[in-house]
Amino acid sequence: MQIVEIHTPTIDLGQFLKWAGIVGTGGEGKLLLSSGEVLVNGEVETRRGRKLVAGDQVTVLGVGEFKLEVKP
Repeated sequence: MQIVEIHTPTIDLGQFLKWAGIVGTGGEGKLLLSSGEVLVNGEVETRRGRKLVAGDQVTVLGVGEFKLEVKP
């Protein structure tokens, strides 16, 4: 599992996918999310605007698992 650090209390799922380097553009993120291959805390998530907080776990099938940590 990879740890991804952000410097804000929350981040949108679409932004997280770009920040973590999983996708290169928002369009790629939208396609990935619509495919049903992104899980947040074990549940399929299709909303780009889903707010993530420290401790959330994002799994992208075929890519890996990522855990969100907030650094002040």
